[in-house]
Amino acid sequence: MLALLIKTFLVQAFSIPSDSMQNTLQQGDRVLVDKLTPWFGSKPERGEVVVFHDPDDWLAGEPTAQPNAIQTFLSWIGLMPSAEERDLIKRVIGVGGDTVSCKNSGPLMVNGHPLNEPYVYPGNTPCSVDDQGGQFTVHVPKGYIWVMGDHRQNSRDSRYNQSDKHHGMVPVKEVVGRAIVKAWPINRWGTLPVPDTFDQSGINTQASAAASLSVAPQGVAVAAVLPVVAWRRRRGDRIERKFDSRVAAGER
Repeated sequence: MLALLIKTFLVQAFSIPSDSMQNTLQQGDRVLVDKLTPWFGSKPERGEVVVFHDPDDWLAGEPTAQPNAIQTFLSWIGLMPSAEERDLIKRVIGVGGDTVSCKNSGPLMVNGHPLNEPYVYPGNTPCSVDDQGGQFTVHVPKGYIWVMGDHRQNSRDSRYNQSDKHHGMVPVKEVVGRAIVKAWPINRWGTLPVPDTFDQSGINTQASAAASLSVAPQGVAVAAVLPVVAWRRRRGDRIERKFDSRVAAGER
């Protein structure tokens, strides 16, 4: 029962099966996802790594295992991977009201501000020079986010799903939560903070091939995660206050 309550309301562990978020996340990593703060009205922020339900068949063609009854029960209480959940993990680039664009090989632009993206996979360019979605200018509607993988040339993300019913956007209501900690393997343990570029660029950080995810065992104490959640919320408040002061001063 405790495992079920933790999985449902507080934090859930997910396994990373693909390379689309390298090198931030590697295949086999286990991440802990904060599911608590969305209950209090928190929205995805730019720069956050988020888990979300497949918005419109982004995972079409991906095989799905057929679990037996015991596996289904253990997945339900969060004690083994789920073969049925169709979830993805990407980085939030734009939130409602933003304009996101890619021209040539980059840099990626948000509201006219170039992003410095050290998290992009080495050897990749921030923008892909192709005619299949790598060159774009999009306006993110309220209630949606625009997401991209850190392995830019190996990620089926918002760019390559612009023909779906949401035009590549992810409805905020489909966001499961924020990935806040790399919990396993232990030699890769670390937090997943919002990169500085989303503050330094002068844009307002607000409370925001595709990688399918599966639920993993709850192997890390929740007590070790909640202080990180609180720290992230305080950081977000500081950034918003900083942005408000810039607006008052007439800065962009």
